[in-house]
Amino acid sequence: MELLRNTFKERLDEVNSYMDLLEALDRQSTNGAPRIEGESDAISRQQLKILYSCVYLQLYNLVEATITLCLDMVARAATNNESWLPSDFREELFREWVRSMARTHVDLSPDKRLAQALEVCRYFVSSLPVKTFSIEKGGGGNWDDGAIEKMTIRLGFNLNISRDIHSGVKRPIRDDMGALSLVKSLRNRLAHGSLSFTESAENTTVSELLDLKERAVKYLEEVVECFCGYVERYEFLLDDKRPA
Repeated sequence: MELLRNTFKERLDEVNSYMDLLEALDRQSTNGAPRIEGESDAISRQQLKILYSCVYLQLYNLVEATITLCLDMVARAATNNESWLPSDFREELFREWVRSMARTHVDLSPDKRLAQALEVCRYFVSSLPVKTFSIEKGGGGNWDDGAIEKMTIRLGFNLNISRDIHSGVKRPIRDDMGALSLVKSLRNRLAHGSLSFTESAENTTVSELLDLKERAVKYLEEVVECFCGYVERYEFLLDDKRPA
């Protein structure tokens, strides 16, 4: 759990460091166009907008990194010291293990499909402990609060987010989208070229970006703690298989 918490903090520090830069430039702009020390040319409005737009990329990176780290932690806990049999898992995680081992989400030839099915059977015939597996999270570019909530349901636990933070992340900011939905949308439009960097940050202020970051980060912090609690309480195991 500490690995997850520490890695999340490191990723968040990167975002905060970038926001510190934007705040410094914003303070300079009160006395005219901001400048880089030693340079004669001022930073243009277009350059500032490009810098602002990079916040969406950084925040989306934090969102997807967070869910990846959380799922990796659950998979590691499930294979800890090869302590658990597949039958020890609650049905939700058992389904994820079968999905991973049988590769049910991948197009395979009949012979390869049979080979994967035999591998799954071998675990039960020989009572083998789970050694390794990964939780399939799907393609990138699709993570927001709604997708995170669906993933926790898939794993069999409720995402308990405090009321104020839940309201904050859901509250519409632009185009009827909440914080994480907006970050996902703008990141994807930038990645696919349907929106320019300047356009994505048009009429956007540093204070608005800070508010967006705060809403997203507070939500992700609670997501991390919910996943940590899920693992710490061994909620991925059947009740009678959980350590005392």
